[in-house]
Amino acid sequence: MHGSASTRHGPVKSSRAITTQPPLIVHVIHHLGVGGLENGLVNLINHIPPERYRHAIVCLKGYSDFRYRILRENVEIVALNKREGHDFGLYLNLFRTLRRLKPDIVHTRNLGTMEGQVIAAVAGARARIHGEHGRDIFDLHGKNRKYNLLRKAIRPFVDHFIAVSRDLESWLVDTVGATPQRIDQIYNGVDSLRFHPRGGTPFGAGPQGFFTENTFVVGSVGRMADVKNYPSLIQAFLRVLKEEPAARERFRLLIVGEGTSRRECIEMLREAGAEALAWFPGERADIPELMRTMDLFVLPSLGEGISNTILEAMSTGLPVVATSVGGNVELVKEGYTGMLVPPGEPSALTEAMLRYYRNPDLIIQHGRAARRQIEASFSMETMTQGYLQVYDKALHR
Repeated sequence: MHGSASTRHGPVKSSRAITTQPPLIVHVIHHLGVGGLENGLVNLINHIPPERYRHAIVCLKGYSDFRYRILRENVEIVALNKREGHDFGLYLNLFRTLRRLKPDIVHTRNLGTMEGQVIAAVAGARARIHGEHGRDIFDLHGKNRKYNLLRKAIRPFVDHFIAVSRDLESWLVDTVGATPQRIDQIYNGVDSLRFHPRGGTPFGAGPQGFFTENTFVVGSVGRMADVKNYPSLIQAFLRVLKEEPAARERFRLLIVGEGTSRRECIEMLREAGAEALAWFPGERADIPELMRTMDLFVLPSLGEGISNTILEAMSTGLPVVATSVGGNVELVKEGYTGMLVPPGEPSALTEAMLRYYRNPDLIIQHGRAARRQIEASFSMETMTQGYLQVYDKALHR
């Protein structure tokens, strides 16, 4: 059904004194489901003190069971059920929703919701914030002329920009034309208590015989979308088996997530006779436990903002092999916490994986360094304080 629908996460209070309530932030996103941007939003809502700010989420499309990860009470989630293509009725629905919610701050994220800044201005929101979290397969380098014309047209409606990486911060200045004084760069944070290194007996789930005492598990977590380029990881995995035939007894591949390239990846393994050496469990809620079964984390993306899954892997004490794109180069310290390889080059992924496979001491060394880096620079507290400062500044608090 077209139109809007809403749910309220947590108990609803029957009456409220508007004058004594904390300011309301309305977060506008495309869809509330499994993803890095969405994971960051849920973490932020869960960690901002309830006496500081209230929250509501407006989803242009809809929401999934991922909403149950929100621990805060009384967070209203509204689905506007956007139709495919240009849905001009969406703007009216968003306007009506914002007029009803009466937000103090409207916070949009990425290009798909940026037009909400104009609607928020018309609806009377006190402050408007826009976040850039990364780019899609159609605009990996942020140079699409049509997209950038739209960004520049909406730019005057934005009070403050947030960039999750230095790469995106520079692009906002150089390409979009935002003034540096209106941009705050805030890294994503990771829950280092939830994502902790392996201790004791490894997690035992999975296909029968997949995990053994001697298996070497290469893993990845993420949306299996084109921009993540998972087929290149399959190619690299098959090259490992060809270059090191003995690895077939120990080498295993674990990819957690759903998406359009999942079927292609499984078919590639099937054609090579290696389907039994890989596990694709789909979307899972037990990501920390699954990460603790891994020995090495690999992310073969063609583009990234700041990868939550890289941060979670590092927090778990895993060395990381990632492509040298976007914010990956700000997270992975070459030769210290992992290795960086050129995007779209399976042979480079193969070489990096084999280097770790043949050198167990390097896995331990880089994994420990990765965990230390998370504890020092990417805590959830640091991220939360960064956002609080932006919100307070926007409201002149």
